[in-house]
Amino acid sequence: MTKWSARGRDGAVIAGVLFTDRLTKWMVENWMGDSVSLVVIPGFFNLIRTENRGAAFSLLADLEGPLGPAALLALSVAAVLAIAVALWRSGSSPYKQPGLRFGLALMLGGALGNLIDRAIRGAVTDFLDLYAGSIHWPAFNVADAAITVGALAALLDMWRGRREHHGN
Repeated sequence: MTKWSARGRDGAVIAGVLFTDRLTKWMVENWMGDSVSLVVIPGFFNLIRTENRGAAFSLLADLEGPLGPAALLALSVAAVLAIAVALWRSGSSPYKQPGLRFGLALMLGGALGNLIDRAIRGAVTDFLDLYAGSIHWPAFNVADAAITVGALAALLDMWRGRREHHGN
């Protein structure tokens, strides 16, 4: 049994997130109507189909004129490049900050998934709808979930590394 290199594992995580994100968005775009809401867990989770023309949580969605979408696309490209550089610089050793590397790989796969949507369609397809009573989380997708989990994994790994470094 061969060991995967750190970059090989990173690539597998990125490809897995990107594939899952693209597949689920394709399924929603092709099989769900615009006004369909499928109750999965009553009072907690629905599948819906919505388009997000803004950034995360629909921020900047109402930017007017042609510069709005171009600015969001440029911001997406910048985010992908920044995450890719951070991942590349985090080292190739599989034992050097594995949580950070895993988190960055999740974030990069998610950022690429949303960038593809934004570049091709000018909007990101969201379909996961979580709520509890009157508390409603903005709709999101697999890419958004990967970015969020990746950011948490990276922060946790950095926090743990700092504690170990300082002997706490």
